[in-house]
Amino acid sequence: MAETDANWLPEAARNRLARFDATGLRTSLLPVAGAVGIESVGLTPVGEVMGCIVQYVGWVGGYNNYGGGPFMSNSVSFQPYVDALYHGYNTALGRMLTEARAMGADGVVGIRLTQSRLGENNQEFVALGTAVRARSKRRPRSLFTTPLPGQDVAKLMHAGWVPSRIAIGIAVESRYLDWQSASQLSVMAGNTEVNAYTLLITSVRSHARERLAAYARKGNADGAIVSDMTLRSWHQEANNTRLLCAESAVFGTAIARFHVGRSAPTKALKIMPLRRRDDTR
Repeated sequence: MAETDANWLPEAARNRLARFDATGLRTSLLPVAGAVGIESVGLTPVGEVMGCIVQYVGWVGGYNNYGGGPFMSNSVSFQPYVDALYHGYNTALGRMLTEARAMGADGVVGIRLTQSRLGENNQEFVALGTAVRARSKRRPRSLFTTPLPGQDVAKLMHAGWVPSRIAIGIAVESRYLDWQSASQLSVMAGNTEVNAYTLLITSVRSHARERLAAYARKGNADGAIVSDMTLRSWHQEANNTRLLCAESAVFGTAIARFHVGRSAPTKALKIMPLRRRDDTR
């Protein structure tokens, strides 16, 4: 998630920074609760920031169209497609951070990461958030990033944890539909489990979570909070055989402990005890 020089930003982004420098107007995407929350831990919104990239994700090695409906076999690697997704997200985040740094921010909260298709194989990656600055004389070496809303960032910091950076885990896998699973898809099978789908979905979600953990560890984090997990699946006919395919993405926040203190200031119960008042067990 490299930060880029401001000169490499699109003209519209440079114009936004120029208006910010000229007017000093502070904008925010945070709701009232989020804005009050981050103020309580010494962070002040300085402006909304955005990073964007549109890239072609299409034919790889002359064999497969990963952007539309991929044709795959056991010899096909998904890595070029996964690398393209990481490149899209990381570039959007890097450009967003460039805007935030130009505003004198120390981090970005409430980040929304989106991916959408433009035409057949063009994909747009957007990172949108609110840049914040600490009311402190010391500045961090690198900006922190998190999709958590402002009030959650406040609770996290009150509990002695600090957000480090967004963590992303992406996995894409496929599996041939064997005769047993094919029979389970028959209208005569009734309501029954489809083994091939269960194994594929379980595996792709597991590998996505493993990659999220590895992504977080690169930032020397102590843990990670998962904010969102997406899944899409499709099938493709290949050599008279149906191939099941699945893509899973996990997004979260890598966190690090900086102080052992009291718990977050909230009376909300995370677990409700299901017992009677006179039950001492």
